[in-house]
Amino acid sequence: MQSFTILTSVAAPLLRNNIDTDTIIAIHRQVGTNIRGKLGQWCLGSLRYRPDGTEDPDFVLNRAPFRGASIVLAGQNFGCGSSREGAVWALQEYGVSCVIAPSFGDIFFNNCFQNGLLPVVLPEPTVIALAAEAQTGAAVTIDLVDTVVVAPSGQRYPFTVEARRRTALLKGLDEIGTTLAEAGRITSFQTRDAAARPWIYHIGEAS
Repeated sequence: MQSFTILTSVAAPLLRNNIDTDTIIAIHRQVGTNIRGKLGQWCLGSLRYRPDGTEDPDFVLNRAPFRGASIVLAGQNFGCGSSREGAVWALQEYGVSCVIAPSFGDIFFNNCFQNGLLPVVLPEPTVIALAAEAQTGAAVTIDLVDTVVVAPSGQRYPFTVEARRRTALLKGLDEIGTTLAEAGRITSFQTRDAAARPWIYHIGEAS
């Protein structure tokens, strides 16, 4: 998993509430079921494309300078709905590395950390203020080292991330990587435990 430290990018204002995982990526005949590497083109497809398949020029991600933005400024309850990890994959494959919103769907929020996408929770008035500044296309900075969002004006908005998750993102560790980072302690425990309870380690062995 790629580490996340500091990201500077234009931020696409998408201040719609309740954008669910099916809106982020609809698993249908065109996409199949969670095909990694092919989801980016369909990310937010029902919003990006018209019924005839052409781009909707009024949608923010289809307009300069927001096309391909790495930061999305979203509304309340972003990522609600079904427990679809493909929603996070689709955003990443489109190029999004951070979503800032007043609140997130719980499962989507957890899936973000497991895949290296940073969800930042800020109060709704703050997100609206950021969106107003971002309309010019000026860059926003997400600093996970200092846990602060820096607006184009220089205004700094602190945010919080649970310490274990922050460390994992900074080091680029998923759950397996986090476990493997403790390999030395795990081995030491197993050695001590095997000496104290040898019978546990021989269950099922032929006599």
